[in-house]
Amino acid sequence: MNYLVQYISLEPVKIVMVLLLSFLIGLEREERKSSSSRYAFGGIRTLPLIGLMGYVMALLSGNHHLFLCVGFLVLGALMALSFYHKLSVDLEAGVTSEVSGLITFLLGALIYHERFWLASALVVFSMLLLEMKISLEQLSKRISSDEILTFTKFLLLTIVILPIVPNEPFGPFHINLFKTWLIVVAISSVSYGSYILQKIPKKWGGIFFASLLGGAYSSTVTVVLLAKRARTAHHIHLFNGGILAASGMMYLRIVILLILFNRELFHLLAPSFLALAAGAIVFGFFWAKKIGKDGERIERESQPKNPLELRTAFMFAVLFVLMSIITPIALAKLGKVGIYSLAALMGAIDIDPFILSLTQSASVGAPLELAAASIVITAASNSAIKGIYAYIWSGRKLGLMSLVLLLGLAFL
Repeated sequence: MNYLVQYISLEPVKIVMVLLLSFLIGLEREERKSSSSRYAFGGIRTLPLIGLMGYVMALLSGNHHLFLCVGFLVLGALMALSFYHKLSVDLEAGVTSEVSGLITFLLGALIYHERFWLASALVVFSMLLLEMKISLEQLSKRISSDEILTFTKFLLLTIVILPIVPNEPFGPFHINLFKTWLIVVAISSVSYGSYILQKIPKKWGGIFFASLLGGAYSSTVTVVLLAKRARTAHHIHLFNGGILAASGMMYLRIVILLILFNRELFHLLAPSFLALAAGAIVFGFFWAKKIGKDGERIERESQPKNPLELRTAFMFAVLFVLMSIITPIALAKLGKVGIYSLAALMGAIDIDPFILSLTQSASVGAPLELAAASIVITAASNSAIKGIYAYIWSGRKLGLMSLVLLLGLAFL
Protein backbone atom coordinates (compact mmCIF):
# COMPACT_ATOMS: atom_id res chain seq x y z
CA MET A 1 0.00 0.00 0.00
CA ASN A 2 2.81 2.42 0.84
CA TYR A 3 4.41 1.57 -2.51
CA LEU A 4 1.21 2.51 -4.37
CA VAL A 5 0.91 5.81 -2.48
CA GLN A 6 4.14 6.97 -4.12
CA TYR A 7 2.43 7.05 -7.52
CA ILE A 8 -1.30 7.59 -6.94
CA SER A 9 -3.56 9.27 -4.41
CA LEU A 10 -4.57 7.07 -1.50
CA GLU A 11 -8.26 8.10 -1.44
CA PRO A 12 -9.24 6.36 -4.71
CA VAL A 13 -7.43 3.23 -3.54
CA LYS A 14 -9.41 3.26 -0.29
CA ILE A 15 -12.72 3.63 -2.12
CA VAL A 16 -11.89 0.81 -4.53
CA MET A 17 -10.91 -1.37 -1.58
CA VAL A 18 -14.21 -0.59 0.19
CA LEU A 19 -16.16 -1.51 -2.93
CA LEU A 20 -14.17 -4.69 -3.52
CA LEU A 21 -14.41 -6.07 0.01
CA SER A 22 -18.06 -5.01 0.40
CA PHE A 23 -18.81 -6.60 -2.96
CA LEU A 24 -17.44 -9.94 -1.72
CA ILE A 25 -19.78 -9.95 1.27
CA GLY A 26 -22.67 -8.81 -0.93
CA LEU A 27 -21.92 -11.56 -3.45
CA GLU A 28 -22.14 -14.20 -0.74
CA ARG A 29 -25.42 -12.75 0.57
CA GLU A 30 -26.84 -12.51 -2.97
CA GLU A 31 -26.06 -16.17 -3.60
CA ARG A 32 -27.70 -17.14 -0.34
CA LYS A 33 -30.75 -14.99 -1.11
CA SER A 34 -31.18 -16.44 -4.61
CA SER A 35 -31.18 -19.99 -3.23
CA SER A 36 -34.07 -19.23 -0.86
CA SER A 37 -37.58 -17.97 -1.51
CA ARG A 38 -37.74 -16.15 1.85
CA TYR A 39 -37.07 -12.45 2.34
CA ALA A 40 -33.45 -11.55 3.04
CA PHE A 41 -31.84 -8.17 3.53
CA GLY A 42 -29.02 -6.91 1.33
CA GLY A 43 -27.17 -8.23 -1.63
CA ILE A 44 -24.61 -7.45 -4.31
CA ARG A 45 -25.63 -3.75 -4.54
CA THR A 46 -26.86 -2.89 -1.06
CA LEU A 47 -23.80 -3.99 0.90
CA PRO A 48 -21.25 -2.05 -1.20
CA LEU A 49 -23.45 1.03 -0.68
CA ILE A 50 -23.38 0.42 3.08
CA GLY A 51 -19.59 0.08 2.92
CA LEU A 52 -19.35 3.45 1.13
CA MET A 53 -21.69 4.90 3.75
CA GLY A 54 -19.33 3.76 6.53
CA TYR A 55 -16.37 5.27 4.67
CA VAL A 56 -18.08 8.65 4.21
CA MET A 57 -19.26 8.78 7.82
CA ALA A 58 -15.73 8.09 9.04
CA LEU A 59 -14.46 10.83 6.70
CA LEU A 60 -16.98 13.36 8.04
CA SER A 61 -16.31 12.38 11.65
CA GLY A 62 -12.55 12.86 11.49
CA ASN A 63 -11.11 12.16 14.91
CA HIS A 64 -14.36 12.79 16.84
CA HIS A 65 -16.42 9.85 15.49
CA LEU A 66 -19.74 11.66 16.00
CA PHE A 67 -21.08 11.21 12.47
CA LEU A 68 -19.78 7.65 12.45
CA CYS A 69 -21.73 6.77 15.61
CA VAL A 70 -24.89 8.45 14.31
CA GLY A 71 -24.61 6.60 11.01
CA PHE A 72 -24.09 3.29 12.81
CA LEU A 73 -27.18 3.91 14.98
CA VAL A 74 -29.30 4.82 11.94
CA LEU A 75 -28.16 1.72 10.09
CA GLY A 76 -28.79 -0.36 13.23
CA ALA A 77 -32.36 0.94 13.34
CA LEU A 78 -32.79 0.02 9.67
CA MET A 79 -31.43 -3.47 10.38
CA ALA A 80 -33.87 -3.81 13.29
CA LEU A 81 -36.78 -2.94 10.99
CA SER A 82 -35.56 -5.49 8.47
CA PHE A 83 -35.34 -8.18 11.10
CA TYR A 84 -38.79 -7.29 12.46
CA HIS A 85 -40.19 -7.67 8.96
CA LYS A 86 -38.53 -11.08 8.59
CA LEU A 87 -40.00 -12.25 11.90
CA SER A 88 -43.48 -11.24 10.75
CA VAL A 89 -43.09 -13.65 7.85
CA ASP A 90 -40.97 -16.39 9.42
CA LEU A 91 -40.57 -16.83 13.20
CA GLU A 92 -37.40 -18.90 12.66
CA ALA A 93 -35.63 -16.22 10.62
CA GLY A 94 -32.01 -15.41 11.46
CA VAL A 95 -30.27 -12.09 11.85
CA THR A 96 -27.13 -12.99 9.84
CA SER A 97 -27.82 -10.65 6.91
CA GLU A 98 -28.48 -7.69 9.17
CA VAL A 99 -25.27 -8.31 11.11
CA SER A 100 -23.43 -8.55 7.77
CA GLY A 101 -24.73 -5.08 6.97
CA LEU A 102 -23.36 -3.66 10.23
CA ILE A 103 -19.99 -5.34 9.63
CA THR A 104 -19.84 -3.87 6.12
CA PHE A 105 -20.47 -0.39 7.55
CA LEU A 106 -17.58 -0.83 10.00
CA LEU A 107 -15.48 -2.15 7.13
CA GLY A 108 -15.73 1.22 5.36
CA ALA A 109 -14.69 3.04 8.54
CA LEU A 110 -11.69 0.75 9.06
CA ILE A 111 -10.44 1.32 5.54
CA TYR A 112 -10.75 5.11 5.93
CA HIS A 113 -8.52 4.88 9.02
CA GLU A 114 -6.06 2.75 6.98
CA ARG A 115 -6.61 -0.44 8.95
CA PHE A 116 -6.28 -2.40 5.72
CA TRP A 117 -5.14 -5.71 7.20
CA LEU A 118 -7.87 -5.67 9.85
CA ALA A 119 -10.54 -4.87 7.25
CA SER A 120 -9.34 -7.65 4.94
CA ALA A 121 -9.20 -10.17 7.80
CA LEU A 122 -12.70 -9.12 8.90
CA VAL A 123 -14.10 -9.81 5.43
CA VAL A 124 -12.30 -13.16 5.09
CA PHE A 125 -13.49 -14.44 8.46
CA SER A 126 -17.01 -13.12 7.84
CA MET A 127 -17.23 -14.96 4.53
CA LEU A 128 -15.90 -18.14 6.09
CA LEU A 129 -18.55 -18.00 8.81
CA LEU A 130 -21.28 -17.22 6.30
CA GLU A 131 -20.27 -20.00 3.88
CA MET A 132 -19.82 -22.57 6.67
CA LYS A 133 -23.39 -22.16 7.90
CA ILE A 134 -24.41 -25.79 7.37
CA SER A 135 -21.16 -27.24 8.70
CA LEU A 136 -21.25 -25.08 11.83
CA GLU A 137 -24.89 -25.90 12.51
CA GLN A 138 -24.15 -29.61 12.22
CA LEU A 139 -21.14 -29.17 14.51
CA SER A 140 -23.30 -27.54 17.16
CA LYS A 141 -25.58 -30.57 17.07
CA ARG A 142 -22.68 -32.99 17.49
CA ILE A 143 -21.12 -31.14 20.42
CA SER A 144 -22.96 -31.53 23.71
CA SER A 145 -23.34 -28.83 26.34
CA ASP A 146 -20.95 -30.82 28.57
CA GLU A 147 -18.21 -30.55 25.93
CA ILE A 148 -18.71 -26.80 25.68
CA LEU A 149 -18.53 -26.54 29.47
CA THR A 150 -15.33 -28.61 29.48
CA PHE A 151 -13.69 -26.33 26.91
CA THR A 152 -14.81 -23.28 28.90
CA LYS A 153 -13.12 -24.71 31.99
CA PHE A 154 -9.95 -25.22 29.96
CA LEU A 155 -10.02 -21.56 28.92
CA LEU A 156 -10.67 -20.57 32.53
CA LEU A 157 -7.59 -22.47 33.70
CA THR A 158 -5.32 -21.15 30.92
CA ILE A 159 -6.21 -17.63 29.82
CA VAL A 160 -8.17 -16.34 32.84
CA ILE A 161 -6.52 -17.67 36.00
CA LEU A 162 -2.90 -18.14 34.84
CA PRO A 163 -2.14 -14.51 33.83
CA ILE A 164 -3.28 -13.10 37.21
CA VAL A 165 -1.29 -15.50 39.41
CA PRO A 166 1.79 -13.77 40.96
CA ASN A 167 5.07 -14.88 39.43
CA GLU A 168 7.47 -14.66 42.37
CA PRO A 169 8.70 -17.14 44.99
CA PHE A 170 7.69 -16.78 48.62
CA GLY A 171 8.29 -18.62 51.88
CA PRO A 172 11.27 -20.71 52.97
CA PHE A 173 10.54 -23.31 50.27
CA HIS A 174 10.42 -20.73 47.44
CA ILE A 175 6.93 -21.68 46.30
CA ASN A 176 6.08 -19.90 43.06
CA LEU A 177 2.31 -19.80 42.54
CA PHE A 178 2.65 -18.95 38.85
CA LYS A 179 4.83 -21.97 38.20
CA THR A 180 2.47 -24.07 40.29
CA TRP A 181 -0.52 -23.08 38.19
CA LEU A 182 1.52 -23.33 34.99
CA ILE A 183 2.17 -26.95 35.90
CA VAL A 184 -1.56 -27.45 36.48
CA VAL A 185 -2.20 -25.96 33.03
CA ALA A 186 0.42 -28.24 31.44
CA ILE A 187 -1.05 -31.38 33.02
CA SER A 188 -4.57 -30.27 32.09
CA SER A 189 -3.49 -29.56 28.50
CA VAL A 190 -1.97 -33.01 28.03
CA SER A 191 -5.00 -34.68 29.61
CA TYR A 192 -7.46 -32.51 27.70
CA GLY A 193 -5.74 -33.20 24.39
CA SER A 194 -6.01 -36.93 25.01
CA TYR A 195 -9.60 -36.48 26.18
CA ILE A 196 -10.53 -34.74 22.91
CA LEU A 197 -8.87 -37.47 20.84
CA GLN A 198 -10.77 -40.11 22.77
CA LYS A 199 -14.01 -38.51 21.54
CA ILE A 200 -13.13 -39.64 18.00
CA PRO A 201 -15.91 -41.84 16.62
CA LYS A 202 -15.60 -45.44 17.73
CA LYS A 203 -15.35 -46.70 14.16
CA TRP A 204 -11.97 -44.95 13.84
CA GLY A 205 -10.24 -47.23 16.29
CA GLY A 206 -10.64 -50.12 18.68
CA ILE A 207 -9.19 -51.18 21.99
CA PHE A 208 -5.52 -50.67 21.15
CA PHE A 209 -6.00 -47.14 19.80
CA ALA A 210 -8.10 -46.26 22.83
CA SER A 211 -5.36 -47.68 25.07
CA LEU A 212 -2.78 -45.30 23.59
CA LEU A 213 -5.00 -42.27 24.05
CA GLY A 214 -6.07 -43.37 27.50
CA GLY A 215 -2.45 -43.91 28.49
CA ALA A 216 -1.66 -40.29 27.63
CA TYR A 217 -4.71 -39.22 29.64
CA SER A 218 -4.13 -41.48 32.67
CA SER A 219 -2.35 -44.79 32.28
CA THR A 220 -3.51 -46.05 35.70
CA VAL A 221 -7.18 -45.37 34.99
CA THR A 222 -6.84 -46.94 31.53
CA VAL A 223 -5.21 -50.11 32.91
CA VAL A 224 -8.00 -50.52 35.47
CA LEU A 225 -10.71 -50.00 32.83
CA LEU A 226 -9.10 -52.47 30.43
CA ALA A 227 -8.65 -55.02 33.21
CA LYS A 228 -12.31 -54.76 34.20
CA ARG A 229 -13.47 -55.19 30.59
CA ALA A 230 -11.09 -58.09 30.04
CA ARG A 231 -12.87 -60.06 32.78
CA THR A 232 -15.78 -60.73 30.39
CA ALA A 233 -13.81 -60.75 27.10
CA HIS A 234 -12.21 -63.68 25.29
CA HIS A 235 -9.36 -61.86 23.53
CA ILE A 236 -6.74 -61.93 26.27
CA HIS A 237 -3.81 -60.86 24.09
CA LEU A 238 -5.69 -57.79 22.87
CA PHE A 239 -6.20 -56.46 26.38
CA ASN A 240 -2.69 -57.45 27.48
CA GLY A 241 -1.23 -55.52 24.57
CA GLY A 242 -3.47 -52.54 25.31
CA ILE A 243 -2.47 -52.50 28.98
CA LEU A 244 1.23 -52.62 28.11
CA ALA A 245 0.89 -49.87 25.48
CA ALA A 246 -1.07 -47.63 27.88
CA SER A 247 1.72 -48.04 30.44
CA GLY A 248 4.29 -47.18 27.78
CA MET A 249 2.46 -43.93 27.07
CA MET A 250 3.15 -42.90 30.67
CA TYR A 251 6.87 -42.60 29.84
CA LEU A 252 6.08 -40.45 26.82
CA ARG A 253 3.89 -38.22 29.01
CA ILE A 254 6.77 -37.83 31.50
CA VAL A 255 9.15 -36.84 28.69
CA ILE A 256 6.73 -34.12 27.54
CA LEU A 257 6.52 -32.72 31.08
CA LEU A 258 10.30 -32.79 31.48
CA ILE A 259 10.94 -30.90 28.26
CA LEU A 260 8.51 -28.25 29.46
CA PHE A 261 9.85 -27.79 32.98
CA ASN A 262 13.45 -29.03 33.24
CA ARG A 263 15.62 -29.45 30.15
CA GLU A 264 18.53 -30.92 32.11
CA LEU A 265 16.38 -33.76 33.44
CA PHE A 266 14.95 -34.15 29.96
CA HIS A 267 18.42 -34.70 28.47
CA LEU A 268 19.23 -37.23 31.20
CA LEU A 269 16.06 -39.29 30.99
CA ALA A 270 14.57 -38.76 27.52
CA PRO A 271 16.65 -41.40 25.67
CA SER A 272 15.81 -44.16 28.16
CA PHE A 273 12.17 -43.17 28.61
CA LEU A 274 11.54 -42.81 24.88
CA ALA A 275 13.06 -46.25 24.37
CA LEU A 276 10.80 -47.68 27.09
CA ALA A 277 7.76 -46.00 25.57
CA ALA A 278 8.56 -47.20 22.06
CA GLY A 279 9.35 -50.72 23.25
CA ALA A 280 6.16 -51.03 25.28
CA ILE A 281 3.96 -49.65 22.50
CA VAL A 282 5.51 -51.73 19.71
CA PHE A 283 5.63 -54.93 21.77
CA GLY A 284 2.06 -54.26 22.97
CA PHE A 285 0.90 -53.79 19.38
CA PHE A 286 2.34 -57.09 18.17
CA TRP A 287 1.09 -58.83 21.30
CA ALA A 288 -2.42 -57.51 20.63
CA LYS A 289 -2.19 -58.66 16.99
CA LYS A 290 -2.16 -62.26 18.19
CA ILE A 291 -5.96 -62.12 18.19
CA GLY A 292 -7.99 -62.86 15.10
CA LYS A 293 -10.23 -60.55 13.13
CA ASP A 294 -12.96 -61.04 15.71
CA GLY A 295 -11.12 -58.64 17.97
CA GLU A 296 -11.83 -55.78 15.60
CA ARG A 297 -15.43 -55.80 16.77
CA ILE A 298 -14.40 -54.84 20.28
CA GLU A 299 -14.70 -51.08 20.36
CA ARG A 300 -14.43 -48.40 22.97
CA GLU A 301 -17.51 -48.52 25.17
CA SER A 302 -16.59 -46.34 28.13
CA GLN A 303 -16.23 -42.60 27.66
CA PRO A 304 -13.38 -40.77 29.41
CA LYS A 305 -14.32 -38.55 32.31
CA ASN A 306 -13.91 -34.81 32.13
CA PRO A 307 -10.23 -34.10 33.00
CA LEU A 308 -10.90 -30.43 33.76
CA GLU A 309 -12.95 -30.54 36.91
CA LEU A 310 -11.92 -27.41 38.79
CA ARG A 311 -11.85 -29.29 42.08
CA THR A 312 -9.34 -31.72 40.58
CA ALA A 313 -7.19 -28.86 39.29
CA PHE A 314 -7.07 -27.17 42.69
CA MET A 315 -6.36 -30.47 44.42
CA PHE A 316 -3.47 -31.10 42.03
CA ALA A 317 -2.08 -27.62 42.80
CA VAL A 318 -2.31 -28.32 46.55
CA LEU A 319 -0.67 -31.72 46.12
CA PHE A 320 2.13 -30.21 44.04
CA VAL A 321 2.81 -27.58 46.71
CA LEU A 322 2.86 -30.30 49.39
CA MET A 323 5.32 -32.34 47.34
CA SER A 324 7.46 -29.22 46.84
CA ILE A 325 7.64 -28.90 50.63
CA ILE A 326 7.96 -32.59 51.55
CA THR A 327 10.68 -33.39 48.98
CA PRO A 328 13.38 -31.00 50.30
CA ILE A 329 12.48 -31.94 53.90
CA ALA A 330 12.88 -35.64 53.10
CA LEU A 331 16.19 -34.89 51.39
CA ALA A 332 17.47 -32.87 54.34
CA LYS A 333 16.31 -35.24 57.09
CA LEU A 334 16.58 -38.67 55.46
CA GLY A 335 18.95 -38.17 52.53
CA LYS A 336 18.77 -40.31 49.40
CA VAL A 337 16.97 -43.14 51.18
CA GLY A 338 14.14 -40.78 52.12
CA ILE A 339 13.74 -39.43 48.58
CA TYR A 340 13.86 -42.91 47.04
CA SER A 341 11.29 -44.20 49.54
CA LEU A 342 9.03 -41.24 48.81
CA ALA A 343 9.46 -41.91 45.07
CA ALA A 344 8.40 -45.53 45.45
CA LEU A 345 5.39 -44.49 47.57
CA MET A 346 4.24 -41.80 45.14
CA GLY A 347 4.41 -44.33 42.30
CA ALA A 348 1.48 -46.06 43.98
CA ILE A 349 -0.46 -42.80 44.49
CA ASP A 350 0.06 -40.07 41.86
CA ILE A 351 3.36 -39.61 40.07
CA ASP A 352 2.71 -36.28 38.32
CA PRO A 353 2.90 -33.92 41.36
CA PHE A 354 5.99 -35.71 42.66
CA ILE A 355 7.81 -35.69 39.31
CA LEU A 356 7.00 -32.04 38.71
CA SER A 357 8.13 -31.10 42.23
CA LEU A 358 11.44 -32.81 41.39
CA THR A 359 11.75 -30.73 38.21
CA GLN A 360 11.56 -27.61 40.37
CA SER A 361 13.74 -28.98 43.22
CA ALA A 362 16.46 -29.89 40.71
CA SER A 363 16.47 -26.26 39.61
CA VAL A 364 17.02 -24.84 43.10
CA GLY A 365 19.74 -27.01 44.58
CA ALA A 366 18.74 -30.67 44.72
CA PRO A 367 21.30 -32.93 42.95
CA LEU A 368 20.26 -33.51 39.35
CA GLU A 369 21.23 -37.19 39.41
CA LEU A 370 19.17 -37.71 42.58
CA ALA A 371 16.11 -36.15 40.96
CA ALA A 372 16.58 -38.26 37.82
CA ALA A 373 16.98 -41.48 39.82
CA SER A 374 13.87 -40.62 41.85
CA ILE A 375 11.83 -40.13 38.68
CA VAL A 376 13.01 -43.51 37.41
CA ILE A 377 12.01 -45.16 40.70
CA THR A 378 8.56 -43.55 40.84
CA ALA A 379 7.89 -44.50 37.19
CA ALA A 380 8.99 -48.09 37.82
CA SER A 381 6.87 -48.21 40.99
CA ASN A 382 3.87 -46.97 39.03
CA SER A 383 4.33 -49.65 36.35
CA ALA A 384 4.56 -52.34 39.02
CA ILE A 385 1.47 -51.13 40.87
CA LYS A 386 -0.49 -51.09 37.60
CA GLY A 387 0.49 -54.71 37.11
CA ILE A 388 -1.00 -55.47 40.52
CA TYR A 389 -4.18 -53.54 39.63
CA ALA A 390 -4.49 -55.53 36.38
CA TYR A 391 -4.06 -58.79 38.30
CA ILE A 392 -6.72 -57.79 40.84
CA TRP A 393 -9.35 -56.45 38.45
CA SER A 394 -9.14 -58.98 35.60
CA GLY A 395 -9.31 -62.73 35.35
CA ARG A 396 -6.44 -64.78 36.66
CA LYS A 397 -4.91 -65.70 33.31
CA LEU A 398 -4.98 -62.20 31.83
CA GLY A 399 -4.06 -60.62 35.15
CA LEU A 400 -1.01 -62.83 35.58
CA MET A 401 0.14 -62.10 32.04
CA SER A 402 -0.30 -58.33 32.51
CA LEU A 403 1.46 -58.49 35.86
CA VAL A 404 4.47 -60.20 34.27
CA LEU A 405 4.60 -57.71 31.37
CA LEU A 406 4.35 -54.64 33.61
CA LEU A 407 6.84 -55.99 36.13
CA GLY A 408 9.21 -56.52 33.20
CA LEU A 409 8.62 -52.91 32.12
CA ALA A 410 9.27 -51.72 35.69
CA PHE A 411 12.49 -53.78 35.82
CA LEU A 412 13.71 -52.31 32.54
